[in-house]
Amino acid sequence: MPNLPAFTLTDTAGHRRRFPSGRLTLLAFMKADCPTCVTSLPLVDALAAAVPAPADVWIIAQDADGGRALAAHGGGNRAALDDSALAVSYAFGVEIVPTVMLIDGDGTVRRSFEGFDKSDWQALTADLAALAHGPLPSIDWTTYPDRRPGCGSRTLDPALADRLAAEAEGSPLRARRIEIAAHDDPFEFLFDQGLTDGLPVVPPTPERVLRMLAATRRDAQDVVAIVPPNLAPATVEKVAINAVMAGCKPEYLPVVLAAVEAVCTDEFNIHGVLATTYFPTPVLIVNGPIRDRIGMNYRGNVLGQGNRANATIGRAVQLVIRNVGGGRPGEVDRATIGHPGKFTCCFAEWEERSPWDPLHVERGFARDDSVVTVYAGGAPTGFIDQLSRDGRSLATSYGRTLAAVTHPNLCFHGEIVVVVPPEHVDTFARDGWTKRRIRERILEVTTRPAAAWRGDAECAEGIPAAFADNLPPDMPLAKFMSAEAITIVVAGGEAGKFGAFLQPWLSGPMGSVMVSRKIDTTGR
Repeated sequence: MPNLPAFTLTDTAGHRRRFPSGRLTLLAFMKADCPTCVTSLPLVDALAAAVPAPADVWIIAQDADGGRALAAHGGGNRAALDDSALAVSYAFGVEIVPTVMLIDGDGTVRRSFEGFDKSDWQALTADLAALAHGPLPSIDWTTYPDRRPGCGSRTLDPALADRLAAEAEGSPLRARRIEIAAHDDPFEFLFDQGLTDGLPVVPPTPERVLRMLAATRRDAQDVVAIVPPNLAPATVEKVAINAVMAGCKPEYLPVVLAAVEAVCTDEFNIHGVLATTYFPTPVLIVNGPIRDRIGMNYRGNVLGQGNRANATIGRAVQLVIRNVGGGRPGEVDRATIGHPGKFTCCFAEWEERSPWDPLHVERGFARDDSVVTVYAGGAPTGFIDQLSRDGRSLATSYGRTLAAVTHPNLCFHGEIVVVVPPEHVDTFARDGWTKRRIRERILEVTTRPAAAWRGDAECAEGIPAAFADNLPPDMPLAKFMSAEAITIVVAGGEAGKFGAFLQPWLSGPMGSVMVSRKIDTTGR
């Protein structure tokens, strides 16, 4: 019987009934509050009384109370089976009740119909009598309407549909399911299992995970990345589970998937980012049309709280690193102090407010591509310049501020991300300052003679003496390795001459290199 799913259900007398039974079977999917089912029930009884054994006449009741009511409604040689879990109705694809199916012993569906049509029932009666080699039952057809529409099956209830899809055979979900006792609080349970970042998470029920997966065309079992430090495979399903826990909407999932891919590259080096005692954590910068499509913030309080997309996308990536990769604080994560951005750090660039190419275009993508860029950054540090009225003064101000990054006596830094607010953008734009010119001015301002970087008796921190002694004292040394290492992103509120930079970490083979990934926005 390849086309009909097997099942076992319990009838109202407590007997377990198995399908297929190898006998002639009449199935009537019903619910007690359906007037058309109530109209049809005497016909089921009449057929059950007329059909000699061996044959099964079963009402598949979609609610337990209704099943008892249907069983008690009339006599006859038939049973009412409890399908209040709806698994059988869902497996049979029932959308309307009553749905009536006549199936012979070899699994051939002889007749099937929905709702009530007198001609359907009359044909069914004739078929059943022929197959059972019995007489036609005596039915007064004049007491029945010609036709009547059925009711919607409970399987179509929006509150139940996702659960049924998640539990059905063929569900894309493969992750191990954890049963939580009825008396346990699921939020406290997840804390106790070590699956949270210290804040409550949304329980990843199968229904929620399935809704999340609906946002991507990718197979649920596709491996998105191998996540350090445990080198565990993160499938699309596992990323979706953590996105649910983080509070993401399904439309955020493509961004999370791309960010997980980017973070788990050798170039980004998430293992090193975790293991260092310094401050870095994945900082996510999103460009392209998806910013507005999912409601990301790139304006006021851009690095702060209050925007669901910004907050939960970054958090989802952190939870994947923790729950799939095993990157937990106090274990592989050895941060001495850490910072709040390790809960989440994700924002978008205000491309439309910028006179310059946005970050993703600078990195080789098309302007209408949606792209996420990951940077191993520390906490944001703000700075003030409310007085500069031209580009040179303002760029110099940025340079003097950045001269103190990590420590005034430390140089040769790699990548750093600088967030330029709209009011500063206007000042630069009025004077025609490009991103490159700003970067070069910062590099110029932060370059000092070798002797100036050396620690002294007042402050030991600085370039090592053994290194400094081999350099000409007046040899110029730059704070940053190159102008290209200084990434400029436009974001923030319209009011306020306050910029920010995100503290750098090691760049290059011993540290981390910024990585960008195009986001698949095609969806399903």
